[in-house]
Amino acid sequence: MPNDIVVISGNSNLELAQEISESLWQPLGEAQVRRFSDGEILVEIGENVRGRDTFVIQSTCAPVNDNLMELLLIIDALKRASARRITAVIPYYGYARQDRKAAPRVPISAKLVADLLTAAGTTRVLAMDLHAGQIQGFFNIPVDHLFSAPVVLSYLKEFGTENIVLVSPDAGGVERTRYFAKHLSAPLAIVDKRREGPNVAKAMNIIGEVKNKRALIIDDMIDTAGTLTQAADVIMDLGAEEVMACSTHPVFSGPAIERIKNSALKQVVVSNTIPLSPAGRALPKIKVLTVAKLLGEAIRRIHHEDSVSSLFV
Repeated sequence: MPNDIVVISGNSNLELAQEISESLWQPLGEAQVRRFSDGEILVEIGENVRGRDTFVIQSTCAPVNDNLMELLLIIDALKRASARRITAVIPYYGYARQDRKAAPRVPISAKLVADLLTAAGTTRVLAMDLHAGQIQGFFNIPVDHLFSAPVVLSYLKEFGTENIVLVSPDAGGVERTRYFAKHLSAPLAIVDKRREGPNVAKAMNIIGEVKNKRALIIDDMIDTAGTLTQAADVIMDLGAEEVMACSTHPVFSGPAIERIKNSALKQVVVSNTIPLSPAGRALPKIKVLTVAKLLGEAIRRIHHEDSVSSLFV
């Protein structure tokens, strides 16, 4: 890579950032992100970025607010150091679930985060599997939206797709699941889900045929795993041979790991957009796929002004 590119990482997912930099044959740029004794964040960029193309890798996962603030401060530091272009590489975009007014007097947090990133000095955003595609429209700067599908499909084809049925966990995920079903030449089913509040949902029924099939639930994120494990139970009760799940973002908050451990799920395939806890790493049911090469290739194409969308043709 030319020496006019700088790849910098916050503290949210250093392992993924290191993998991305290795795929680019580019060492991570020098940056220190520290804390004052009262918790305030101090950022110091350790190399010259004037006139250079800079990429900041930071998932806004838990602790969400700390990681978001780190990202904003790194971007501000780069802007004030006269970086030519600042691309925020956000493998997991936090606050994405609050993308509309679903009730009176609530914020549209995904839009607020977009405004904060723009105000801080971001000139481009690279994100992966946004919870809602319309979040791209919340920005007035270019957004490149990546999908983990090529990585997941490659794994599934190696794993075996005989007698498989693809299951969407809700009506909103049908388009995503249909994409996988098309590429795997498999039928599609949908979970009839009722949401009773934040992180509270109940799987009621399955629309489609899962009897004597190997069911694969496709979702963009797994948070508390309540809906996922309920759906797995319903699918098995309807006569499926086995049930697995694939998700890009392993949020795994609250009782998620314990629920997955005790569930009917044979395997849960996730990516490394969010680092797993020690308990998650130790659970044999969880298979982690790396998206580092995909993100690295997108960074390379952005830097060289090549097409990013052609990655998914």
